Amino acid sequence: MAEGALNDQREHTAICFKAFMLKNSTKSNLNLYDHLSRLLTKVMDERPENVVDIIEDMSREVKQELLQDKQSTLRDMPLATAAQLLAEQQRLLFSRRGGDDGEQEEELVETPLPNVSELGFFLEQAGVGLGREEMLRVFLALKQLVDSQPLVRCRLWGKILGTEGNYLVAECEYREGEEEEEGNEETVEDEERDGEPRDDDEEADIDTLPRSTFKPPPVVPKEDNRTGVNKFTYFVCREPGLPWVKLPTVTPTQITAARHIRKFFTGRLDAPIISYPPFPGNEANYLRAQIARISAGTQVSPLGFYQFAEEEGEEEEEGARDSFEENSDFEGIPVPEMAESLSTWVHHVQHILQQGRCVWVNLADKPEDDFEEEADEEEKEEEPDEPDPEVGPPLLTPLSEDAETTNTPPWSSKMSSTLISQFAIAVLRSNLWPGAYTYASGKKFENIYIGWGLKFAGEGYIPTVPTMPQREYPSGPEITESLDPSLEEEQALKATLEEQRAAQEETEGLGEDEEEEEEEDD
Repeated sequence: MAEGALNDQREHTAICFKAFMLKNSTKSNLNLYDHLSRLLTKVMDERPENVVDIIEDMSREVKQELLQDKQSTLRDMPLATAAQLLAEQQRLLFSRRGGDDGEQEEELVETPLPNVSELGFFLEQAGVGLGREEMLRVFLALKQLVDSQPLVRCRLWGKILGTEGNYLVAECEYREGEEEEEGNEETVEDEERDGEPRDDDEEADIDTLPRSTFKPPPVVPKEDNRTGVNKFTYFVCREPGLPWVKLPTVTPTQITAARHIRKFFTGRLDAPIISYPPFPGNEANYLRAQIARISAGTQVSPLGFYQFAEEEGEEEEEGARDSFEENSDFEGIPVPEMAESLSTWVHHVQHILQQGRCVWVNLADKPEDDFEEEADEEEKEEEPDEPDPEVGPPLLTPLSEDAETTNTPPWSSKMSSTLISQFAIAVLRSNLWPGAYTYASGKKFENIYIGWGLKFAGEGYIPTVPTMPQREYPSGPEITESLDPSLEEEQALKATLEEQRAAQEETEGLGEDEEEEEEEDD
């Protein structure tokens, strides 16, 4: 009985001691029983020498293996959003550069920076605009553009909306001699392209394959800088604070192609324009073409604000006038009169002809070489008469002469307020280019465009039908396949051939008999 009680006491003591060893620590959440089990297992597996000397290090390694970084206590730094990055870039607009204080007075007098605050004030009365906060950021962005470019004139042209981003457009004019030269690379490429068909023609003379008779129409030359559709230079940026990008000059081919397509802008200048008819260029060229078209159709001013110079009136009788000057004697037109009559508004931007230029050019005139004068003279005799020059409406034409589109008036005019007409302004809206607005109040007026850059399509847009393919060869009896003859036709043909052959033999026999008789008589 005594030994049984002693064994029970030992078993109870062992259970209590095991329970004590299984008690978890409040610091590491580990217990001694599991730690010793892992430590002994490690010793039996590795069996190192002098275990008693390194047992403390092995115990520390066992603890470190259990303390794995399953979930880090450090949080990842959140990525900056697009709005935060834009705000960081726009923050530079509100910082003043060092050294600007000394030239502040001169800049206030001579700067080409427009008064965007005044523009926003009048546009707010007209019910259009970008909002006060955005207009302030645009104001600072235009100041950044004026400080970085040698400009003599700068104006907020408007804002063109896109599917992925928008374009803020600034209309600028460089100082004399400061404008960067463009088009050198393009002219070289054009000369190379013009030279390629000549090599093909030389190879075609050797090759026996048929050559195409198609001759591409002559390329209409683009207008020089500071003239026509390239009179002004345009800069665009996606948001105020982002860098301004200069748009390339526009060509007549691009304007002609832009009239036949309708494409939304994406907000990426390098985006390709996939359309039919194909557009020669990317979105930057398409944007520049649309800006030229919108400007030619919607840039208007009060009647009498601009006038032609007296010298130009006598000299430019043959050609259309392309320049004007501000009338210092203009006193303004009453607002109610401007809101009621379209004859008080005039176009002050040249009309774009169907050729894609503001000034018509005769493509029939070709340069003559000294070695080909005689050949050219013979060709000119056979050529038809020269085409009649294309003439558009002259500058400062009243809006009352604009044509309607699908029974839609081209313009809508109103007063900003009929309740307080004494302080109201005249507002003009274009129906052909939705988004184009003009306001006038006394001697002040301004044009702006805020829209998608698409013209009013009328009832419905119909894509251009592809042209008929050119014939590969002229059709004629020489190459036309004839039908196979029937059996009766073959037999009849064979009978006629035999009769002709028999008749020919008879005539030959008679001729021989006559010759023999003549010989006998001799």
